[in-house]
Amino acid sequence: MPKRILQGTVVSDKPDRTVVVLVERRVPHPIYGKIIRRSKKYHAHDEANAYREGDVVRIEECAPISKLKTWRVIGKVGGAPAAGALAEGVA
Repeated sequence: MPKRILQGTVVSDKPDRTVVVLVERRVPHPIYGKIIRRSKKYHAHDEANAYREGDVVRIEECAPISKLKTWRVIGKVGGAPAAGALAEGVA
């Protein structure tokens, strides 16, 4: 089964080596058909503590790292790579 990859915005980087990513998706309302926004927060592993609040990142599903973390940050979307990402080889 392929790993899911999602894109979202970092809303918290307070925990050590963890970021909370808000992923929004747009779906039609089941009855009225109007496009509405649905959002969910995912805890993702950030080994280098490289990503800050407000960064748009891509996350990838992985084996469970802790009780809440089953996602890993794979990179920043657009712009320059994150501060500590080059040292780790994650661009």
